[in-house]
Amino acid sequence: MTDIIRKVDYFKAQVQDKAGEGARILSALRGEGINLLFFTGFPRGRKAQLDFIPENGPAFRKAARKAGLAVTKKTAFLVQGQDRPGAIAGIVSKLADAGVNITALDAVAAGGGRYGAILWVNPASVRKAAKALGAT
Repeated sequence: MTDIIRKVDYFKAQVQDKAGEGARILSALRGEGINLLFFTGFPRGRKAQLDFIPENGPAFRKAARKAGLAVTKKTAFLVQGQDRPGAIAGIVSKLADAGVNITALDAVAAGGGRYGAILWVNPASVRKAAKALGAT
């Protein structure tokens, strides 16, 4: 099976770095029926940064606003495919060959022989990366 690589909108937010803040936000999104394809959170200075890739961007923005969450829209690449040795190596090699620097990349085995990854490039390199990856 071929990897599916999509250029996606992702949304980032800065929130208070305190116990329960992520649960509050994720519960509010669930209450609005928002399906997330990707979510991560990590400390950023004295706050925390939350990154989301929703299935439906406009619905996510509306739900985020309702939850009091200010988000910024950016672009990333979502990768899904059959897990195999070197799956990520092939992707990063395509970008290296195209002269595209990766800003960040997270990948995980999803079980059932599948894997997923999210990667970010500089906004000025998005078009070049999409072409190199054959992203839809």
